[in-house]
Amino acid sequence: MDNIKLEEKLDRIESLLLGSKQVLTLEEACDYTGISRSYLYKLTSAGIIPHSKPNGKMIFFDINRLNEWLLRNDRKSKCEIEDMALDYVLKKK
Repeated sequence: MDNIKLEEKLDRIESLLLGSKQVLTLEEACDYTGISRSYLYKLTSAGIIPHSKPNGKMIFFDINRLNEWLLRNDRKSKCEIEDMALDYVLKKK
């Protein structure tokens, strides 16, 4: 039974990686993001993550908007911060 679920999950991940799918179901979004199903439901019900419910029941995610959401609140590396500080100091002189 567990092998069947694992195979199904691997098939979904493979189709995401190889295909050019733009709209993901909840299960595919879980596989794509690594977020658990229950937490993804919580994020959608709170309106935190962008999603669509065209028929009022099933939840769908636009992969581009999902990527934007995943990459928000970018954190700079120490090297980038040092470069920015050096640029700032050199421009101030």
